[in-house]
Parts: sequence; structure tokens; C-alpha cells
Amino acid sequence: MNEPVRILSDLHLGHKISRIRQVSALRPLIAGAGTVIFNGDTWQELAAPFRQRAREMLDELQWLCAEEAVDAIFLPGNHDPSWPGKGWIELAKGRIVISHGDSLLFDGSPWKREILGNREKILEMWRQFPDAAHDPTQRHELARLIARELCSVEHPSGRHFIHRAWDAAFPPTRALFMLESWMHQGRHGATFLERYFPDAEVLVMGHFHQRGCWHQRGKLIVNTGTFMDPGRAQWVEWHNGRLSRGHIIEGPQACKLGDTLDLWRIE
Repeated sequence: MNEPVRILSDLHLGHKISRIRQVSALRPLIAGAGTVIFNGDTWQELAAPFRQRAREMLDELQWLCAEEAVDAIFLPGNHDPSWPGKGWIELAKGRIVISHGDSLLFDGSPWKREILGNREKILEMWRQFPDAAHDPTQRHELARLIARELCSVEHPSGRHFIHRAWDAAFPPTRALFMLESWMHQGRHGATFLERYFPDAEVLVMGHFHQRGCWHQRGKLIVNTGTFMDPGRAQWVEWHNGRLSRGHIIEGPQACKLGDTLDLWRIE
């Protein structure tokens, strides 16, 4: 894999509240990389109202990567589960794992209305993958199945923040699951590595729309955030045995690599 390897996630191309209105704005984030890993939820594959525009923007993104002579790797997320491959990438001889993040949780996205009332259906899907509790391949295939079978069927039309806040808070159990997932994503990430990749030291993920990093039980968990309000996005890069993380400076015409926040040496 050509270095530098840059990691971005949760672009949500085509969604009405994605802040990426022009794919060309992503060029500064891609230029200069050898490989860019788009770590899930790159486009709105499952959302019928957004799919056509999302597909057009995805095509533009792939052309942009080709113009910059960058190798583009797309990993599946719960909004775009059909990307081929095993569903994760390993770097540094397995010490770093890159995965979207919906495989961390039993039901993928417990805050979704379609999931809140379908526990029996989720249990039935788990029974279809008897080794998913310890086999990462089955676990990621199960996550893809949950994403397809229980995808969002409603997309509220209001774009104002107060509309989105109301949608997130109702029913109350939805908000509670969302907060719990945000608060404990470091612990969930460490458990995921211990179960599926015990030799790994680092997990780079997205999915939870909350950027940051956490040290849990000897593991480093990094979330690159999102380009969808109200979350914010960050970049992660692997180059010459070093893993770094930094802000993304967003603008309507260009999104740029901001200051480096952390630098870790992975021997």
C-alpha cells in the first residue's frame, strides 16, 4: 500500500445535511497521499431520496482520486454496505486496524428507530452467523446484513438544527442509546480489538460521528468524526512508522488538512 496512507470517514455524500456540497472541495485532503482509505459511510447507497445525487458525487470522488494519482480504498459502512472485500484494513503488520465501527455494537446502530423495535430480528440475523462472536469476517458480514435489512426508511425534511435535535431526542430511548454509544466508544473499541484482533494496538473508526481518541486497556481508539452536522471531521495518516491525527479545516470551496494534534510511533 502506497504511503502516506490517509484515512477519512463519514463523508455521507449526497445526504441533505452533509457539509460536502462540492466534491472538488475534497481535493486538498486527497492531494499528496499515496492511498486514501474512505472508512465507511462515504455515500448514501441505501437512502432512496439521496441515492442518485450520492452516486454522482461518488463517481466524481473516484475521478478526483484518479486525477491526483491516489489509490482509493473504500470500506463498507452502515450507509454503504455493498463495497466488496472483508470490511477492514490492517496496517503495520496488524498493529493498526481500520474499520467503520458498526461492527463494534451488537445491533450496529442502536439509536436508529428501525433497530429499536426489532431486537428479535437482530437475534435471528446473529443466528445466521454462528461464529460472529469471534470471527471478524462473519462479524463484518453480519453488520452489513443488519445495515441492509434495517436501513432508515424515513429522512426528515427539516434541515434546521432544532428539527434535527428533536428527531434525535424522540423517542427518549433513542437519545439515551446515542449518548451511551458516544460516551463508551473507547471501551467498545477496546473490546472489539481484544475479541477480533488481539494483537492490534490501534483501531481507527468512524460511525459514531464523534471525533477524538481514547486509551482503553492498552489500546488506542481513534475516531475521525464526520462531515455531517453537528459532528466535525478529522484526518488520520500513516507514514514511515508514524500514525498522526489532526483537524480538518472545512470551507465551501476547499477542505484542508489542519494542525496535527497527535503523533504516535508504531514500532
